[in-house]
Amino acid sequence: MDARVSLFVCLGLLAAQSIPAETIPELLTLMKNLERPRGRTLSSRVKHIHHLEQKLLNASFCGHNLTLQTNAIQSLIFKLGCSFPGLSLSSATLPSVPQAWAPHGMQFPAELTKDACVASQPVGLRLICIYFFTAQLFQDDSNSSLLNNYVLGAQLDHRAVNNLQNPVNISFWHNRSLQLSGDPVPAELRVPLEYISLVGCSISVVAALLTILLYAHSRKQSDSVTRIHMNLHGSVLLLNVTFLLSSQMALPTVPRSVCTVLAATLHYALLSCLTWMAVEGFNLYLLLGRVYNVYIHRYLLKLCALGWGFPALLVLLLLVIKSSVYGPHVISFSKSQENGTGFQNVSMCWVRSPMVHRVLVMGYGGLTSLFNLVVLAWALRILCRLRAQKKALSSWACRDTVMVLGLTVLLGTTWALAFFSFGVFLLPQLFLFTIFNSLYGFFLFLWFCSQRRHSDAQAKAEMEAVSFSQTTH
Repeated sequence: MDARVSLFVCLGLLAAQSIPAETIPELLTLMKNLERPRGRTLSSRVKHIHHLEQKLLNASFCGHNLTLQTNAIQSLIFKLGCSFPGLSLSSATLPSVPQAWAPHGMQFPAELTKDACVASQPVGLRLICIYFFTAQLFQDDSNSSLLNNYVLGAQLDHRAVNNLQNPVNISFWHNRSLQLSGDPVPAELRVPLEYISLVGCSISVVAALLTILLYAHSRKQSDSVTRIHMNLHGSVLLLNVTFLLSSQMALPTVPRSVCTVLAATLHYALLSCLTWMAVEGFNLYLLLGRVYNVYIHRYLLKLCALGWGFPALLVLLLLVIKSSVYGPHVISFSKSQENGTGFQNVSMCWVRSPMVHRVLVMGYGGLTSLFNLVVLAWALRILCRLRAQKKALSSWACRDTVMVLGLTVLLGTTWALAFFSFGVFLLPQLFLFTIFNSLYGFFLFLWFCSQRRHSDAQAKAEMEAVSFSQTTH
């Protein structure tokens, strides 16, 4: 084994100097063009890969081997003879292979050239090995699983290889498994969940736009509470729009940079939405906590800096440190098959780093939900105490119910359902979370209409009282 590895290392040092100049640009151009699918179908990409293989097999060069490297593809060509001693390739000995990839290797036995050498006129053989450090070239229309995002391939000349006593070995050590463990979601639920998300988010987009337009048309624009509501509507609008685009921009035909930008925008929109929910809870505390007379200099400006600026700072910091945390994210659905369990995948532009997802998605959302749940429980306690003091009649029951539901929606407490995605709660949680939170913008619109109707009725009653007092005098 050590002799084979040292043989390959020595051969690698002799590579790349002896090929004719006109052949190097042609092969490198083919490899670079292959890295950019540019709207090609899977069958078209496969044809281009076969074309590259033929060019590599027919390349003319001196020496025993050739190594060509681009950003995402590495091609190795070996000349084999009857005295071929065998060859062992591994990620530890290959030049220019990123060590961040999981370990992998290929072993070719010495009998690989046996059939050619027993012929009456043996000819020189070519062995090519191609390393693809990207999964986009092999992504089909159903978005099948590709573990670890790299593919290895080898071909011996223009002939098939069979009946080997010692087989060719290709070894992989996977460092992640695309959600092959845990609680998989049945593939039969993918279409219903996608349909609910599409319809719910579309309704929320329309509702948020309508709410903002109604607010802009209204004359009462000096109320800070209403302005806080409008900022929440704006963040919900941005969240739903970016979410609807995220799956479309994750296709292999779309440039990776576009998906990265959209994923960062979607993450920013979610963080901003969660922050404005917390701002709503804080403002509710000020209104009901006997501190409503407190004066905070430039209160709304400071809240906007928190609601819009703080999430932007977090996302920009992630982009500067490591922009690869954003990009195509694969969601796996389990599919029962005769020979076991398969997986059907859906891609979207989202956070790719598990650590960032745990801290700045689940952790951030968990703190926001916990804070608002505490505020909601405290507000309901205050409301019940006021009703008991005033000895309210049963006619107030309906209004109290509307108030409780409105506060629940306003504070976004339904987002806490995300923490029940396990065991027997998984399937009910998926549907409840998808329904409630895709329609979150619509529920906010109903709350806005309810509050506006109550405000208009109160203003009308005050006007009638003033008019009545003037007529009695």
